[in-house]
Amino acid sequence: MSTTVLAAGDHFVLPRLLTEELRKAAGVAVDVRELTLPWPHTPFGPVGEVVEASGTEDELIAALQGAEVCVTQLAPLTERVLAACPDLKLVCVSRGGPVNANLDAATRHGVAVCYAPGRNAVATAEHTVTLLLAAARGVGDTHADLRRGVWRGDYYDYDTCGIEIEGATVGLVGYGAIGSRVARIIAAMGAHVLVHDPYVDAESLRGVAEPVGLDELLSRSRIVSLHARVTEETTGMIGAAQLARMPRGSVLVNCARGALLDYDAVCDALDSGGLAGAGFDVYPEEPVPADSRLLRTPGIVMTPHIAGGSQEVAHKAARIVAAEVGRYLRGEPLAHCANPAAAPRR
Repeated sequence: MSTTVLAAGDHFVLPRLLTEELRKAAGVAVDVRELTLPWPHTPFGPVGEVVEASGTEDELIAALQGAEVCVTQLAPLTERVLAACPDLKLVCVSRGGPVNANLDAATRHGVAVCYAPGRNAVATAEHTVTLLLAAARGVGDTHADLRRGVWRGDYYDYDTCGIEIEGATVGLVGYGAIGSRVARIIAAMGAHVLVHDPYVDAESLRGVAEPVGLDELLSRSRIVSLHARVTEETTGMIGAAQLARMPRGSVLVNCARGALLDYDAVCDALDSGGLAGAGFDVYPEEPVPADSRLLRTPGIVMTPHIAGGSQEVAHKAARIVAAEVGRYLRGEPLAHCANPAAAPRR
């Protein structure tokens, strides 16, 4: 008897990509159903008690009837959904963290929840460097002027033109899968790289970066890029006091999470000249409100939370979750289980 799997994709991690990888990885016959969730055409948000989810509980409950496995990026795995789907035993979320799953409820209902660490590390690192370069050279403002038909010669003024990466000191706050890739890229470009990450040992940085405390990183770095996870400790870790420690005319980049940073303080620093530029892919509120200071403060180059979006990421995400399904069907240990207490013991 084949295992029923729901491939609840969206317009990025397509259901057909999930299905294709499932059929390769399963090794046995599987009955795959497909469901297309509305993201990113409709922004994700809270559904029930979970955050960053897409679709409704009712449509997911209906699609999951009789399914033993669900692979998804954003489906809302809430208490209500889990309680209504007694056949469900495994959920594989194709994201770096299963924020759309209620892990406590999943554990109570005996549902193992897996995730896909590192799926977008390359894409996000490359996008970070893109914003870093664009912010350092004022690409956002010059591009906007040219689109309006304005050619400004004063962008060549000494106090206006940008800075080079080669020879610059660049500070990275966080040295995980993304930060470590950014470090290698900019080190190859000739930057001196500083890293603040209390969870990384100095030996792993040898030959690439210098480990320092946060205050030293801020005071020495002409460019700072954020790569930390959001925790109680890191929420709001960069505010007015921290920005004031940076050399005048510095550049700040954030492709991690909006909660790390006080964006009003950034706008103040840009207005005062404390910062020369900033590059952002994440924000305290998404979509960015029409009255946000970020939209009218000069010196900011912005993208709409797309750092982790590439065609390769969609394929990697599908492969990672399909591999977990294959392990489950073969009775092997799961590689990336967020609630090991619910993992099957075979």
